[in-house]
Amino acid sequence: MAMNRRDALKSVMVMMGGTMVGSTAILTGCAPEQQIEGLNFSPEDIAFLDEIGDTIIPETDTPGAKATGIGAFMVMMVKDTYDAEQQKTFVDGLNSIRKDFKSTKGSDFVEASAEDRLAYLNGMYEQYKSSKGEDAKVINMLRDLTVLGYFSSEIGATQALNYVEVPGRFDPCIPWNEGDKAYAI
Repeated sequence: MAMNRRDALKSVMVMMGGTMVGSTAILTGCAPEQQIEGLNFSPEDIAFLDEIGDTIIPETDTPGAKATGIGAFMVMMVKDTYDAEQQKTFVDGLNSIRKDFKSTKGSDFVEASAEDRLAYLNGMYEQYKSSKGEDAKVINMLRDLTVLGYFSSEIGATQALNYVEVPGRFDPCIPWNEGDKAYAI
C-alpha cells in the first residue's frame, strides 16, 4: 500500500501541535490569503536547498535528505503554505545564507565541504537561539521543513523509521530496545 503524502503531512502537523510555520494552511487545507504572486525558485535554488537539507540530515546507513528530493519539497511547502511575510523571510534568508557563507568561507555553500556547511548552519542555529531575530528565523524554517519532508517521505518513513503498514493488528505492548528505530506514522 502506498503512503498518502498529504495524510502523512497532516498527521505529522497534528503530532507537532501545529507549531511549524505554515501549519494552519496544512491543517485547514486552504492556502494563505496573502502570498507573493509569481514566486519562483530556479533549479539552482532547489539544488541549494537539497544541499542544506543534506547538511541537516546527511547520508549515513540510510539515505540523506537530498535523496528524498528535499529541495523540491521545501519549495512546494513555501509556495503552498507560507503567507507573504513568511515567504519573504524564507527567500531573504536563503539569499543571506548564500551571501554570508561566501563572504565568510570564501566559497559557495554548494561547493563547500560538509564540515564547513555544518559549522555554518550550527552557528546560525546558535544565533537563532540567542537572538530570535528576523534573519535567524530561516534556520528554524529550514530545519522544520527538512525534518518534516524527510520523515514524511517514503525513504524517511521506511528506511530511517520503523514503518508498519496500516491497517495492522493492534498490539498495545510492543517491546522496544535501546537503538531500535522509532515507528513511522
